[in-house]
Amino acid sequence: MINKDDPDYIFEEYKGHTIASHKNNVVGKDIDNLIIVYRSDEFPNHGFIIGLDDSKLSGQRKSVPHNMDDAKGYIDWVVGVQQKKTETKPEKNIVDEKAYDLRVNKGMLPTVDIAGHTFYVDIRMDMLRPKDDFLSKGIMFSNIQNYYDEDKRAYTIPYNPKTHEFQEPDYRTIKELPKDLIAVQFPSERLLDRIGWNRHYRFELRHGLDKQGLKLQFTAKQIPWEKTFLVGLIKSNLKAEKLQEKATEKPQRKRGRKM
Repeated sequence: MINKDDPDYIFEEYKGHTIASHKNNVVGKDIDNLIIVYRSDEFPNHGFIIGLDDSKLSGQRKSVPHNMDDAKGYIDWVVGVQQKKTETKPEKNIVDEKAYDLRVNKGMLPTVDIAGHTFYVDIRMDMLRPKDDFLSKGIMFSNIQNYYDEDKRAYTIPYNPKTHEFQEPDYRTIKELPKDLIAVQFPSERLLDRIGWNRHYRFELRHGLDKQGLKLQFTAKQIPWEKTFLVGLIKSNLKAEKLQEKATEKPQRKRGRKM
C-alpha cells in the first residue's frame, strides 16, 4: 500500500481518479513501467495496475507495455461507463441530517450486525470491532483484502460466529464444508462509514454522501457455502488426494502356479 507522500511515486489527479506513476518509469511504453489508478475516494486501498494482465486464476501475471496515456484512457472508459449508469439512476440521495449529526457531532460509529452480533465500524482502528466482547480480535480490514470484490464493492469472508472473528479454514487440506464457520458478506469500509473514510483520508466530510446517502446500521448477509469458491476447492483437494493415494499404492505381487 502506498501513500500520497510516497517518495517513489509521482501523483496526478484526473477525472476523479488518482494516478500513481513510479519515479523509475521511462517515457512512453515500457514493460517495466509501474502505473496504478485509484478512484480518488478509494485511495490507497483499492487500485488497478495498468498494463498488468490479471485475468489468470493462477500462475504469474503477465505485464504488458503501458504509459500515462493508457492510464488516462482507462479512466476515460471507466468514467464513460459510470455516466451511462448515472443517466439511468433515480434522483440523488438526500442526506439524513439526523444521522449526519449523530455521526459527526455526537461521534456515533456505524454498526454492522453479523450473524446476530453487533460490530462497530472503526476505520481509525482499521477494523470491525465487536461490541461487548473484549476477548475477540474482531475483523481487521487489512486481513481481509483478498476477500474484496470490486464489482460488488463488498467483502465475503469466512467467519467464526462463536469467537466473533474472521477465520480461514485450511485451504490446502479442506475436504468438506466447514461446520463451525459461516460465509458472510458486508460492504466495503468506505460504504460502511463514509464520514469516517472521508475524515481519515482528508476529504470533505460530505464528499460522496449525495450519491451514497448516509446509514448508521447495516446487516451482513450470510452466503451459503455452496455459492462460494470453496465447493470447487474441495473437489480439487479430493481429486488431488485420490491421485496421491494411487501414486503411493504398491503394486501387488502376482503368485505363480504351484508345481
